[in-house]
Amino acid sequence: MTNPIETPSVEVSLIGSTSMLLSNAAYLVAGVLFILALRGLSSQETARRGNLYGIVGMLIAIAATLSLTGKLTHPLVIVSVVVATVIGATMALRVGMTAMPEMVALLHSFVGLAAVLVGFALQVDVVHRPELAERIEVFIDVWIGAITTTGSVIAFLKLRGTVSGKPLLLPARHFFNLAMLIASVVFGVLYARTGATWTLGVGIAVASVMGVHLVVAIGGADMPVVVSMLNSYSGWTAAAAGFMLQNDLLIITGALVGSSGAILSYIMCRAMNRNFLSVIAGGFGTDSTAPAAASGAVQPAGEVNPINATETAELLRDAKSVIIVPGYGMAVAQAQHTVNEITKALREKGVNVRFGIHPVAGRMPGHMNVLLAEAKVPYDIVFEMDELNDDFPDTDVAMVIGANDIVNPAAQEDPTSPIAGMPVLEVWKAKNSIVMKRSMASGYAGVDNPLFYKENNRMLFGDAKKMLDEVLASLKT
Repeated sequence: MTNPIETPSVEVSLIGSTSMLLSNAAYLVAGVLFILALRGLSSQETARRGNLYGIVGMLIAIAATLSLTGKLTHPLVIVSVVVATVIGATMALRVGMTAMPEMVALLHSFVGLAAVLVGFALQVDVVHRPELAERIEVFIDVWIGAITTTGSVIAFLKLRGTVSGKPLLLPARHFFNLAMLIASVVFGVLYARTGATWTLGVGIAVASVMGVHLVVAIGGADMPVVVSMLNSYSGWTAAAAGFMLQNDLLIITGALVGSSGAILSYIMCRAMNRNFLSVIAGGFGTDSTAPAAASGAVQPAGEVNPINATETAELLRDAKSVIIVPGYGMAVAQAQHTVNEITKALREKGVNVRFGIHPVAGRMPGHMNVLLAEAKVPYDIVFEMDELNDDFPDTDVAMVIGANDIVNPAAQEDPTSPIAGMPVLEVWKAKNSIVMKRSMASGYAGVDNPLFYKENNRMLFGDAKKMLDEVLASLKT
């Protein structure tokens, strides 16, 4: 006969085992959805569906985690989730597309900060002090998290314009980085051996300074790579937290984000002719306030040929083939919808209109693709740089809207230029090129552009939205 005293404990054990199995099954489903989300985000046509997969996967993951902890879940945790949901939704609804890169950088800092707080909480837990293996996991987690947090904050401030985009290149900066890395290893070993809280705190402090120093040494031209790189860091932080908390889903998710971010950073470095390890070490980019002559670059010579909106419309109307190259100026002016209207008007007249997207156009990966998708530009006429660079010689008009560095011929023609060797869209090879800018100011890399002085180039000065509205009006008359 079963001992009635033991029955409740057996039932609790069975309930606990069932709950664990269901949670693990939910984690597996969420992990698959995250993989499908990344796959969906690789294409414009499937990006919306991929985003939906990610949302559903995260909801399942949160619900499974809360059900796993059951009655141990503090009511404030539920309150925090609700408040965070409201704040996140509000931020997403209010943020403009021009501010999206800085918002992404800020969100990366939240991931890092969460990892640091969780790791430190485990250290000060008086009930369960971490053992040797756990201490190693804790230190790695908080170290990567601290670098991600402070580095992302600096990236956010640079993208926002609060901090100058020019690189801060300290003397012996690489020695300083090496010294901080060695110090981190030393304090990591001390923490693993002793478990002293102060060693963990010093390790966090060193990593925080390192995060700041790495990002301030990277110039504005490399900020898209920085955003992608910090995305990778946030993923590895989450993976480390997964080992620390023994949570398989965090490990899977972190590994997915970390590896995809690293691959994207590498691809972008190749697109900018940058060395991946050198960008990570800091010190790349151009001082936007320094004259171009200081870098030894050849100064562009000649006079610019201005053009007005009516003349631009006539050139576009008479063309058989047009390639539009969007840049950050289009995002700032929020001119993507007018661009789409011009595209429709030209296509109705039989003009072959296509868009050329540079991998680092804008301030974050895919920035221009998102803007064009928002304006409902057809996906099948949006091409990457490598897909249509050879078509410019057969193009009647290449129209550049607020881009600079990604169409700079100095990358090919001037070996002393800071952007020498960087792959660019060869718009100057078109029969006619039109560059829309507010002024003759240099781009984000701080390098002057010889394209402006080419004989076949015309400069349409003014606010992109206002000028494009005038072009559209002329096309419809």
